[in-house]
Amino acid sequence: MRLSPDEMIFWQHGLLKLNGTILFTWALMLVLVAGSALITRNLSTGLTRSRWQNLLEIVVTGIEKQIADVGLQDPRQYLGFLGTLFLFVAAASLCTVIPGFEPPTGSLSTTVALALCVFIAVPLFGIEERGLAGYLKSYVEPTFIMLPFNAISEVSRTLALAVRLFGNMMSGAMIIGILLTITPFIFPIVMTALGLLTGLVQAYIFSILAAVYIAAATRTKKAPEPVSDH
Repeated sequence: MRLSPDEMIFWQHGLLKLNGTILFTWALMLVLVAGSALITRNLSTGLTRSRWQNLLEIVVTGIEKQIADVGLQDPRQYLGFLGTLFLFVAAASLCTVIPGFEPPTGSLSTTVALALCVFIAVPLFGIEERGLAGYLKSYVEPTFIMLPFNAISEVSRTLALAVRLFGNMMSGAMIIGILLTITPFIFPIVMTALGLLTGLVQAYIFSILAAVYIAAATRTKKAPEPVSDH
């Protein structure tokens, strides 16, 4: 039983190799891009809209509401990044029902890459919202002594994101693989359905945590309200 799609080698020449993680990642990205283009090719801006477009708008509105509930002021500004993270992790889980497909999120290299995306996006959004000086100032608040602790926090939470997603995704695939070898087919089917649900939950948690980190980086102090003379 394979512990990771990294062990699936499809082509190798010297140090160059094409493993399952790379192949499945690019195949999944191609499906997402093609699906997005196909779904959005006939969108209408008028009053008459199809049921499919209404469904899409309900989904997008729901995602924006979730982003706003985290504390981000302009949800649409972060929709592309956070929505893409959710769709990639969720699609990787849903595609496990395809024979021969192994989710790239079962590889530590993929989850580290996703966590690094969040690691880079947090300061970018923070600088865009607060300016370079305002964002860097947050590392020494409330006192300069907090600088090393805040820096360590940035790195440790990135590592935690990667390990959490990797452990949850890989453990689910391993449990299903073990059950397929020692039990009849009915029970693993139930576990597969549970694994799909777990994958969607992990996609939601990963996206929400990314939104929380971005919200913390973009949060600005509100000016105190003037005191009335009356």
